[in-house]
Amino acid sequence: MKLSQLPKPPLRTWRKWTRRMTTILLVGGMGQAPFVAIAQASEIYNRASYSYRDSDRNISLGGTSAETIIETEGLIDPLGQILGCNGDLLPNYDGFSVVLYEPDATGLDLGPLVPLTTTEFPDIENNGIPGGKLPNAENSNPFFVTNADAGQYNFLFDTTTPLASPVNAGLVQTDRDAQYILVVNPPADSDFPQRRIKLELTDSTGGVNNSVIRYTATALDGIPISTSGGSQVSETVVEIFDAETQGLNLFSLALGMVMCEPNQISITKTADRAAAQPGDTIVYRLALRNLTDIALESITVDDLLPQGFQLIPESVTGVLNDQTVEITPEASGSTITFSTTTAIPVDGTMNVLYATRVTPDALRGDGENLASVNAERSDNGFFIQDGPSIHRLVVDPGIVNDCATLIGRVFVDKNFDGEQQPGEAGIPNAVVFLDDGNRIVTDADGLFSVACMLPGVRSGVLDFSSLPGYALAPNLYFNERNSQSRMVNLAPGGMVRMNFGVTPTFQEETP
Repeated sequence: MKLSQLPKPPLRTWRKWTRRMTTILLVGGMGQAPFVAIAQASEIYNRASYSYRDSDRNISLGGTSAETIIETEGLIDPLGQILGCNGDLLPNYDGFSVVLYEPDATGLDLGPLVPLTTTEFPDIENNGIPGGKLPNAENSNPFFVTNADAGQYNFLFDTTTPLASPVNAGLVQTDRDAQYILVVNPPADSDFPQRRIKLELTDSTGGVNNSVIRYTATALDGIPISTSGGSQVSETVVEIFDAETQGLNLFSLALGMVMCEPNQISITKTADRAAAQPGDTIVYRLALRNLTDIALESITVDDLLPQGFQLIPESVTGVLNDQTVEITPEASGSTITFSTTTAIPVDGTMNVLYATRVTPDALRGDGENLASVNAERSDNGFFIQDGPSIHRLVVDPGIVNDCATLIGRVFVDKNFDGEQQPGEAGIPNAVVFLDDGNRIVTDADGLFSVACMLPGVRSGVLDFSSLPGYALAPNLYFNERNSQSRMVNLAPGGMVRMNFGVTPTFQEETP
């Protein structure tokens, strides 16, 4: 039986065999055009082995193919590259620089600048100075990116140069666990923000013609590193096959990344009035504007309504380019989430309109409303957001009294249930301090009350220095009452009770 007549392995296995026989490594292919690192030698020798067993006929075959010689045409080193948010080249790289730092003692902020071994071009030793690699032929740090290099950069690490940061104590530049922060500085007049990427070497091995650097890259700025999305690229492998450079024990570092504008979507919130009273209806308008050069999808808006404002679900409407779009509202407490499957085109603005009803529970004063928008770019799925956009209106009392009343008592809780029963006497002259600084003293029956309090979440604390011989009574039914403080929610015009149970710490005298 000929080798060509043998049954082909499954597709997945065939792909594994194909990958094992490949001699070209794609480096930096994170959403941008990959760069190819191949052997410096002019010929590569490749040999394949095979084995086959037919269990039905108990036949075993095996062998080795003839040696194949592959001609190469020099070396293209792995390079990092700065790209736009859509994965394309930036229109202008003038003023961009890439700088390599060590982290400070926290591991998150910039420490000392990394001293790199000086090199020259072409890559030959010249008076003891090792040869470098384009575009950073002198191995400069910082390195200034140019348009001629299409935003590419590279750095070379030295296997003998020690690091200075406390987080890199005792390590040289290529040691495992060495940490760096790669910084991309845009021009002063650029709309792009500075980028900071933390690099941690997870492995570095090999020698001449066989060197590997593995590192984990994490974005400290929260912006995705590559066009594939995500703020972390784990276990990135940079393999270098470069006899001349590796003979000098210099390792090449490359990381492709994208630069995204900070403002890609905007949200503006307005209302049809500046003041309202309980019982009024307020119409809000959310304007969502696309500031990118690509359509935005998966639009969601989180809108935090003021206390006492109630959404009218049937009022929710979406408008895009004078066309009605479907908006789905979902309420969770005072937070309303609006979502739509309709994309916002380039330079488009989607308006979300809805109405709320002001209930008597609304807090008087400023009705502050906060709204934030989230979306995804349609080209690479990047998550973008804006907000919160804040709208404030004045909530007038109207004809409804917004004063609330607080009542309470301090008593001897004999059965530890937190409630006063017959035979459980009140404690006079007990002091309760309220969160606004008011000092309240109980009457002869242990009762106290405060009229016309401002509504909202209020708290009170029992002062045990006014109760010598007493301690807090344990509550067998409510754990939150096993504290000398109490918290209540006062609604406008409402009444709330705040009780404190105590127990004597002295022994009663026996007759």
